[in-house]
Amino acid sequence: MRIFFTGGSGKAGKHVAAHLADQGHQVTNADLVPLGHPSVADLRVDLTDAGETYSAMAGLATMDELDLPQLPSYDAVVHFAAIPRILLVPDSATYETNVLSTFNVLEAATRLGVPKIVFASSETTYGICFAQGERKPLYVPVDEEHPTVPEDAYAMSKVAGEVTARSFQARTGTDVYGLRINNVIEPDEYAGMFPAFVEDPSLRRRNVFAYIDTRDLGHMVQRCLEVDGLGYEVFNVANPDMSVAATSQEVRDRFYDGVELRREMGRDETFYAIDKARDLLGFDPQHSWRDHLTV
Repeated sequence: MRIFFTGGSGKAGKHVAAHLADQGHQVTNADLVPLGHPSVADLRVDLTDAGETYSAMAGLATMDELDLPQLPSYDAVVHFAAIPRILLVPDSATYETNVLSTFNVLEAATRLGVPKIVFASSETTYGICFAQGERKPLYVPVDEEHPTVPEDAYAMSKVAGEVTARSFQARTGTDVYGLRINNVIEPDEYAGMFPAFVEDPSLRRRNVFAYIDTRDLGHMVQRCLEVDGLGYEVFNVANPDMSVAATSQEVRDRFYDGVELRREMGRDETFYAIDKARDLLGFDPQHSWRDHLTV
């Protein structure tokens, strides 16, 4: 596939863009800074500028394409570009950048007839991660039907992005899949980060005790590109086990006392339910922090 990938130089994007290129796809990284991957074309694009976004998506990806009889179109757009959390820039800039860039990418993609759009939403949409003070889910495990009522600018921007994406899908019929991605972990971060989580599970409360390995995130995006015909859908994206060594029962007893249990859970099962992604996309994450640490 010829893929227009936004934000391919970010923490998550650099792994996913490289994964897709390794799978044989032609990937254009639209970002403000280059990725520098030998198999990924870099294109500097300000996605908050509608003209730049449309022009980039309608244009050439590589010099080699000059030898084609006509300009090719993109088969898919993967939109990861964003201010990635609160407290990097003022809240107003976070919201403005994320909402406007998402609108521009979706508008350009649908007007150009791109048949598949995958965009990064966030675990924060459920209103727990960046809540002021203590905030518990209404029930566990948290699935995609759980209300999304955030209070912070980043999560608000992601909910607005979901609404925008659903509207463009309704207008055009294009397949548009949103990924509510949990805390992204690179393989080399396990040794430095996870011993503390084993020692003190409360450090993972705001992430609903979940995480997603970058390699499995790449697999998730790949499955989204391979499965057609779902229309508009949002999916939780996490690994199947928790990011702490405590059992699910111990976590419920300590942190979720009084919170409704919607179904029985496995001993180490994530509280960030991925059943939908497994059922509709064949999402099959393979990596665990337990492969890197001895508990």
